[in-house]
Amino acid sequence: MFSFEELISRSLSLPINGVRSTVELLHDGATMPFISRYRKEATGGLDEVQISAIQHELKRLQELDARRQAILAALTEAGKLTDELRKSIESALTMTELEDIYLPYRSKRKTRAQAARERGLEPLADFIWQQGDGDVYMEAALYLNDQVAGLEEALQGARDIIAERISEDAESRQTIRTLFEKKAAISSHVMIGKQAEGIKFKDYYDWKEPLASCPSHRLLAMRRGETEGFLRVEISPPEDDAIGLLKRLFVRGSGDSAGHVLTALGDSYARLLGPAIETEFKNASKEAADTEAIRVFTDNLRQLLLAPPLGQKRVLALDPGFRTGCKVVCLDAQGALLHHSVIYPHPPQEDRETASSAISAQVQKYRIEAIAIGNGTAGRETESFVRDLKLGAAVQVFMVAESGASIYSASDAAREEFPSEDVTVRGAVSIGRRLMDPLAELVKIDPKSIGVGQYQHDVDQNELKESLDETVVSCVNSVGVNLNNASKHLLMYVSGLGPQLAKNIVDHRDRNGPFSTRASLRDVPRLGDKAFEQCAGFLRIPDAKHPLDNSAVHPESYGIVEQMASDAGSTVPDLIRFENLRKKINLHSYVTDQVGLPTLTDIMAELAKPGRDPREALEAFSFDDSVHTMADLQVGMKLPGIVTNITNFGAFVDIGVKQDGLVHISQLSDRYVSSPGEVVKLRQQVQVRVVEIDLARKRIQLSMKDCAEG
Repeated sequence: MFSFEELISRSLSLPINGVRSTVELLHDGATMPFISRYRKEATGGLDEVQISAIQHELKRLQELDARRQAILAALTEAGKLTDELRKSIESALTMTELEDIYLPYRSKRKTRAQAARERGLEPLADFIWQQGDGDVYMEAALYLNDQVAGLEEALQGARDIIAERISEDAESRQTIRTLFEKKAAISSHVMIGKQAEGIKFKDYYDWKEPLASCPSHRLLAMRRGETEGFLRVEISPPEDDAIGLLKRLFVRGSGDSAGHVLTALGDSYARLLGPAIETEFKNASKEAADTEAIRVFTDNLRQLLLAPPLGQKRVLALDPGFRTGCKVVCLDAQGALLHHSVIYPHPPQEDRETASSAISAQVQKYRIEAIAIGNGTAGRETESFVRDLKLGAAVQVFMVAESGASIYSASDAAREEFPSEDVTVRGAVSIGRRLMDPLAELVKIDPKSIGVGQYQHDVDQNELKESLDETVVSCVNSVGVNLNNASKHLLMYVSGLGPQLAKNIVDHRDRNGPFSTRASLRDVPRLGDKAFEQCAGFLRIPDAKHPLDNSAVHPESYGIVEQMASDAGSTVPDLIRFENLRKKINLHSYVTDQVGLPTLTDIMAELAKPGRDPREALEAFSFDDSVHTMADLQVGMKLPGIVTNITNFGAFVDIGVKQDGLVHISQLSDRYVSSPGEVVKLRQQVQVRVVEIDLARKRIQLSMKDCAEG
């Protein structure tokens, strides 16, 4: 038997030593961000993706082993465990292989085969199974009694037993499984009488394609149609191929017995084996589609969380509306609420004069540096209104995606932050803070409510949550967190913390004032040595007493930097400030058994730009002023837009008309594109051309071909 580490190394093609060290670190409570950033020597430089793969494979093997032990115990109790069977079970490497071995021994519900056995027909089945030259009908006559009235009934019972044997045979199952892998097609048909009601699934009313090439979004669409009762979805290979393969396995000769085996074989495939393998492939294809959809979702979420921040500037935020007016909030550079009010620049009130005076006055009073406008209802109209105010070049205007803001405004987190304010104020605050720091604000919202991805409600929700949480943790730790102004909602995603320690940090900060050193984290209740080790490197303290407290250099490495500075005849601040001092350092002089060149290289990179935010700079953007609704569009128009969502089949782009347009994958570039992510990223500013407008269905087709800005 191979160890888990050896199996993982083989499965993922990763060095065994790195896998072994990673497993040990995970068992010791280390997090993926910590391992990938601060334990490169131990793992051989494995990144978060590889460490995550190791963690998931370890979990799979642990679940497999738990099932293996349960099966061994059940077989032992039943007195059916032989040495050969034990060897087969212990060598099984997948759950499917393990269950195939166990299948003939499992307790079953009452089957046709079981009923035939109870009537004493198993010896007849054995006789037929041998496919000898004996007379089948004379043999069957021996089994007639009060429970078996005639020859055909006896033979049918024997065939039922043979059909079940074939369906439970490990080799036959693997043979049909291989056939499904190579030749299975997925097909869908509309349910009788559901044509009108299920019109949104019209594309799949009569659809068939190879399962192996069916993209995840199409499979999930068909599965949704099946779940909602509009489609019947089937997965199967050519039946003749399946029967031919099974015939070669089980049919010998051409006598009467062989004929009965062939009949049983056909029944087995149609009634037992085929449906069982179809269920496997339905589940496996759904799982694969889920994995791909979750990957798309997490990629989009990562891009959204790592979107460029405006930074700590004073912001006026507007949550637009028509009848109810536009909610206005003013925030200081730390995102604290200074003022809120409502203006009515749009119909039906259309009090533009009062609204103009109010905005201008608040910009002056609160020294506003930027204006954030939600991109929902009345967003474009509010943007035009604000730009017409001519507030000066010093005040930048930004449209902000407000997906999920209403979810936040009604959440416990929002009520805790603003117990005295209503949901409209909270929503406007969220819009403003998203502009300042998307990551810090979006972590307060369930990622599923942010509106990026495809078929997120159709995939496995536990897998989705786990992947999204991993993505949030990865993003938070890659950016780093300001210890003195981070909310507990942001802190809880820092390596080694969690909801309770995050709350304890905020409570300690409220009682004792800002942290002046990372070391003082040890004063936080219940934050022990392990938690400190895991979190300290990802927390930043601007203007800290120790300059490295505002960097990604871990406190465990401070001594190395201090020794470097001493050897250079300088101080740590000078080492940070002067490149020529750093260039004189020979990293090989500081290599030890615990610290190698990967860590030392990371330290030098951090000293060059301590505490640098890895996110890109925010760029201003404006929609075309002549376009506000779909009615303003014309085929052939070239327009600026913002990428709002990326799927496997293309990218959705906001062009300022309240309905995002689709750039199909075939229209993303003049060259072949295998994945939209090769060409675009979330929140990217692009130029698009209008290809088709469908006002009735509110669909816009766009193209990025021949749209270079010139």
